[in-house]
Amino acid sequence: MTLAHGETRVPDAAADGTVVGANLSLPLFRTLSGVLAGHPYLKLVVDRAEDTWHLLDTRVHPFHVDYIATRVLGMTPQQLDAELDAFNASVYMAPDRRFLLGVLSLHSDEDSDGAERPFLVLETTEADTMHGPLLQDFYDYVRIRVDGRLPLLLKPANHGQEHELATVSDARLPRILSQELFGNRTRTCLNPGVAQGRLRYFRSPQDYRAGAAGLGWSDIVAMAGLPDDVPRVAGFINTAATTPLSHTNVLASGWGIPNAIIRDLDALVERHGLDDAWVDYRVREDTITLERLNRAPALERPVWDTQRIHIDAPLIGDAPIMELRRLRSDDRDSYGTKAAHLGELHHVLDSRTADLTAFYSRPRPPRPDLLAHLGSRLGEPGAPLERLRSSAAERMARTVRAPRGVALPFHLHHLYLTSSPALQQGIGKLKMALELDALDMIDSLSLDLQHLMRNTPIPDEVTRAITGAVPQLLAEGRRLVVRSSSNAEDLPGFSAAGIYDSVTTVRGEQQLMDAVIHVWASLLSPRSVRMRHQVGIALDDTYMGVIIQEYASADLGGVLVTCNPTRREDFRNVYLNCTPGSPEQVVDGTVLPHQYLYNTVEGGGRTVAVGSSGTDLTADTRAALAQLALAGRLLQSHFSKGDPDDALDIEWLMTDEGAFQLVQVRPYAR
Repeated sequence: MTLAHGETRVPDAAADGTVVGANLSLPLFRTLSGVLAGHPYLKLVVDRAEDTWHLLDTRVHPFHVDYIATRVLGMTPQQLDAELDAFNASVYMAPDRRFLLGVLSLHSDEDSDGAERPFLVLETTEADTMHGPLLQDFYDYVRIRVDGRLPLLLKPANHGQEHELATVSDARLPRILSQELFGNRTRTCLNPGVAQGRLRYFRSPQDYRAGAAGLGWSDIVAMAGLPDDVPRVAGFINTAATTPLSHTNVLASGWGIPNAIIRDLDALVERHGLDDAWVDYRVREDTITLERLNRAPALERPVWDTQRIHIDAPLIGDAPIMELRRLRSDDRDSYGTKAAHLGELHHVLDSRTADLTAFYSRPRPPRPDLLAHLGSRLGEPGAPLERLRSSAAERMARTVRAPRGVALPFHLHHLYLTSSPALQQGIGKLKMALELDALDMIDSLSLDLQHLMRNTPIPDEVTRAITGAVPQLLAEGRRLVVRSSSNAEDLPGFSAAGIYDSVTTVRGEQQLMDAVIHVWASLLSPRSVRMRHQVGIALDDTYMGVIIQEYASADLGGVLVTCNPTRREDFRNVYLNCTPGSPEQVVDGTVLPHQYLYNTVEGGGRTVAVGSSGTDLTADTRAALAQLALAGRLLQSHFSKGDPDDALDIEWLMTDEGAFQLVQVRPYAR
């Protein structure tokens, strides 16, 4: 089939691989196109002043802007670099722009008879702010230059374009949304990486439980949904939908191993005999491959297998129960990382003295910084740095809240453990097994200790201290949340995402005491003990703090990370997942969440997936989430002390009042 009035001849390309003015045939498309996410695509530029278009060879001209500036307008690369932001604004944001920039990609689906039905999709870049009439002009210009027998659909590149097209009929401008086009993608990158290993494909949770004990560092584990307690291996493969912010992908990111969704794994395994075979596994944003190796490769044991994580000595001396708002980040050695970070969040919001501009102040060659973009995002274009710092603090205070609550110190955990000779004896046995590397005994000893803790009462003095810290909440029968806050989590090289427990359905004194013990006991779960032992964190050095908060009902809850997990070089976007209710549903995979990317440089956002609900959130809610994304980016400047580009992992709730409450702030393992 051809793409232009039956034409099959390929026009001669210019020396630089560009074709100007010609109608587009399928052979020409294939000559110039590259492949992205498994689909052929072609970059194009419409020059409205010259009434012509340019078809770009993607291998020669990877960027629209470079081509227009140097090939069409005769600018030097140095001139473009010096004027890059202004030039970008002229081609992506000016309502009366001369050039329309886009991408044309080739897709296919099946008709009712099972025959393949090809179609084209036209889209702009994600930062493009084309208004409705301009989008219509762009579509019409391309439509008459490709074969009318081939459907052409416009894909809005961001929420702004969706809004612009809301009053335009599909008949006038046929379109497809990103989640409709890619919602059932066969292969999806979750965490980029490369691994060689033995493929272990488990068809059911029962199969996994039967074989999990035999997994080793050179295995690549594949199943529909990986369990949170999966051991550290060479790679993950999911055969069912999940998200980059699931607990297992946070682990994959922290461990630096490839992880992807491969829905056609059954067919690959059957066709190439991959089950239990040695494979080469490569995950990139646009390409995912799994190939059988002829023989077992000569693999060296990974660095993490001998890696040792440093942990500061916990302070278990007599420390009081503290309100979260009185803690700072330096208190992590007495109250745990999670509590200390929430205390630091209170400080940022209350004092408004923190510098929240460091991420934007960093050079982004050829740009000296992104401060002009920050000014635009804050509604302060051209403002000096001091004004931007003040405005950022004000915006933060208007957008998010820090949870109220109290933090129990390691001191109370220590008093409890030392109050029982039986507990001390059990801990001694577990320490001996760890010192002897008696791995076959660790799980049973850990489980025995957890059972013993659940049946060992808390000393009266500790009970009085805990109940005395929240007397009004207990007296009124309020629902409480009891969260873990260990010193053995959120460490460089050891995120510990999801390995410690929290309890969210607590009412009354007895349930509160039971929940505190449950959280303390999660420090001794078989999985957490094995993971810490693997990286050299001694049992004597680990303690558990506890956070007690009043439960906050939420219309929406979720997780955001201040980066694009599948494109590490992308400094613009923040990735956000959410679902009605609590953020736990996002990370534990019980429902598929809404997924969004928000550009915190040029502005705008786009929907990646609509999850289990099947419908997108309202425009007002998406706009509010854009403000939350910006707040997360601003917080990154304060919490990422070593490097402003170090991303944060933030759990949040949208409360009944429409405010955002941040319930956890921690480094995102990259």
